[in-house]
Amino acid sequence: MPRLAPARQLPGLLLLWSVLQLLPPPAAPGPLDRPGVRRLGTRGPAGSPGRRPAPTRAPYSGASEPGGNRGAGVCKSRPLDLVFIIDSSRSVRPLEFTKVKTFVSRIIDTLDIGAADTRVALVNYASTVKIEFQLQTYADKQSLKQAVARITPLSTGTMSGLAIQTAMDEAFTVEAGARGPTSNIPKVAIIVTDGRPQDQVNEVAARARATGIELYAVGVDRADMESLKMMASEPLDEHVFYVETYGVIEKLSSRFQETFCALDPCALGTHQCQHVCVSDGEGRHHCECSQGYTLNADKRTCAAIDKCALGTHGCEHICVNDRTGSYHCECHEGYTLNEDRKTCSAQDKCAFGTHGCQHICVNDRDGSHHCECYEGYTLNADGKTCAVQNKCVLGTHGCQHVCVSDGAASYHCDCFPGYNLNEDKKTCSAIEEARRLISTEDVCGCEATLAYQEKVSSYLQRLNSKLDDILQKLQVNEYGQVHR
Repeated sequence: MPRLAPARQLPGLLLLWSVLQLLPPPAAPGPLDRPGVRRLGTRGPAGSPGRRPAPTRAPYSGASEPGGNRGAGVCKSRPLDLVFIIDSSRSVRPLEFTKVKTFVSRIIDTLDIGAADTRVALVNYASTVKIEFQLQTYADKQSLKQAVARITPLSTGTMSGLAIQTAMDEAFTVEAGARGPTSNIPKVAIIVTDGRPQDQVNEVAARARATGIELYAVGVDRADMESLKMMASEPLDEHVFYVETYGVIEKLSSRFQETFCALDPCALGTHQCQHVCVSDGEGRHHCECSQGYTLNADKRTCAAIDKCALGTHGCEHICVNDRTGSYHCECHEGYTLNEDRKTCSAQDKCAFGTHGCQHICVNDRDGSHHCECYEGYTLNADGKTCAVQNKCVLGTHGCQHVCVSDGAASYHCDCFPGYNLNEDKKTCSAIEEARRLISTEDVCGCEATLAYQEKVSSYLQRLNSKLDDILQKLQVNEYGQVHR
């Protein structure tokens, strides 16, 4: 059957480079030195572990040796549907199986686990196959690692083909928690074995790859290299790994971290966003702006939003832009801002006592005011102070009968008809009565004089009473005009 290209394979250049750092100096080719196979844990003379050259550069992910978290936050794993297929046949001793579980847990540690991130399932196999947990079973690292720790070996036999078929039919399904093709989430399987498959693995692996599953094969000790290459995806040098013992398999966890890693420009500080960098996963990002700003056409820098120009500010009178990209409302003169910080109310400057009017302050409807003067006064050019216009109106003139205004500041007194102004220029005396008394009585006599004085006094009392009534009415009228 011709092999179909997988729907999506993870780039492996990072993995190739990182594994090369672990290789010892060139030696004579051995039986395991075949093309397309990466070896870890080779031994030096007398069986001592070979020394690994110091890396010439820091790995992309910043991952340290087992147990390390160097560079956390810089490398964010891409979302995956990841299924581990673990050989637990009798050839895998209990301590070695524990090493495999540690290897799986450390890969889980390097991933971003969650319903929207990476989902993990595990298939345990020997002569039989058991799905330990599905992709939808656990959504956090702690629960996943606890489930891995509980796994126990099965039995004899190495049915690798059956394990891959089971993963394809039962683990990589939407019902089991795998995401559909429209999600564009990669489907990845990592198979770990130390033996030769006892079934037909070639055709099963080809069908799995044809459905879009990317297969990584990890061989340990007596694993058959040709079988590993039959199972793995292309290119083989990025998908096939070999370690001599289970004691060094844990070191592969950092290699897989780099394979599944997407460099995070936001964490690295290389994003060039003026305000906010937002990671989109798989090494992608976009820029956003702080509140009150909008993203410019270059998609990196930000400009303050002119909310006043947008007309959506809600200010009743005046909208004022602030430097922070926000705004505040103000009111026209004579108005004060209400508690809602948007609407305005007319100020009662007359009540505040800040109007400056000398006599009377009158509030206008538009929040302003004007000054007026008492009767007898006129408003000066300053619009606030008042000047006397008619002293007669003021009621302080002292005239007994009539006050006649001679201008803004002067006046004189006059008398009613039949009366003469006395020498004090304010009081009046009756003319006809005096003449009648003089003509009918002896003005030289005491009686005539007394009678004349009494009648004059009587007339004056009546006149004063009338004048008091007139003055009282004038005062009432003036008071009403002042307080209108």
